[in-house]
Amino acid sequence: MSGLDKKFPYKKFPNKKPPEFLIKPFLKWAGGKRALLPEIRKQFPGDISRFTYYEPFLGAGAVFFDLRPERAVINDCNSQLILTYRIIKEKVEDLIALLGEYQNRNNAADYYALRDLDRDAAEFSRLTDTQRAARLIFLNKTCFNGLYRVNAQGCFNVPYGKYRRPAICEAEVLRRISAYLNTHEITLRTGDFEEAVSDAGALSFIYFDPPYHSPDKTNFTGYQAEAFGEGEQRRLRDLMVRLTRRGVKCLLSNSDTEYIRSLYGEEPFVTAQVLTKRSISADVSLRGSVSEVLIRNWKD
Repeated sequence: MSGLDKKFPYKKFPNKKPPEFLIKPFLKWAGGKRALLPEIRKQFPGDISRFTYYEPFLGAGAVFFDLRPERAVINDCNSQLILTYRIIKEKVEDLIALLGEYQNRNNAADYYALRDLDRDAAEFSRLTDTQRAARLIFLNKTCFNGLYRVNAQGCFNVPYGKYRRPAICEAEVLRRISAYLNTHEITLRTGDFEEAVSDAGALSFIYFDPPYHSPDKTNFTGYQAEAFGEGEQRRLRDLMVRLTRRGVKCLLSNSDTEYIRSLYGEEPFVTAQVLTKRSISADVSLRGSVSEVLIRNWKD
């Protein structure tokens, strides 16, 4: 029996689903990779268990939770998001208790009251870390389309979603994630993507999933107040070039645009075109199958 199963035995879960099924993203996330996982797995470098896994743009962590590495460094520039991962790791029962209370607060009045707390810095500072984590999960599960979007002032600004029975408190999932984070070598970081991988070496594998290039601004990129524009896309490409020279294996996902193909058009980069389904978009006409690229910095 693994360390994970010793802490949370299989028999405790009445739904009888395999334990690994419960280790999955606990948030909705624009640009999430669950639909693309089969194609991403094809790009992994051989025996991936020998590598330390890095993911500098973590988001909801679909690839991370699918891979479930023994050693990983996960990062996001969204400090509230990483705080939520920390609370799941360190105070999961307190979080579950609070989310259980929020389960009965799925109404517009409570939603907007919680959403607007970040408009007042003094009031927001009085929230405990657990309250902030519960707020993020509650807003994510009840807001329109499950978006995480902030305005230029960094305030959450998505309207209420009017879902009848959103899964606000997935207690089993949260406990499984907590057990996994505590029984494996998982380092949590929050900051710039370059800093997040600064200690990566030849036995590291990095998956980059940045905000996608969007020349016509149809892709969702509003995770943070600062935009991730073409200058940042180029900075990421330059980082991958330097990491290649250090012997670090990298895989990138991005939009299939002329600009991205031009950035990664020369060796050592290898590009694979894939089709995936986009389910989160304010414009219904933009949902459906779209072309993306997976770019790695090594050859088979």
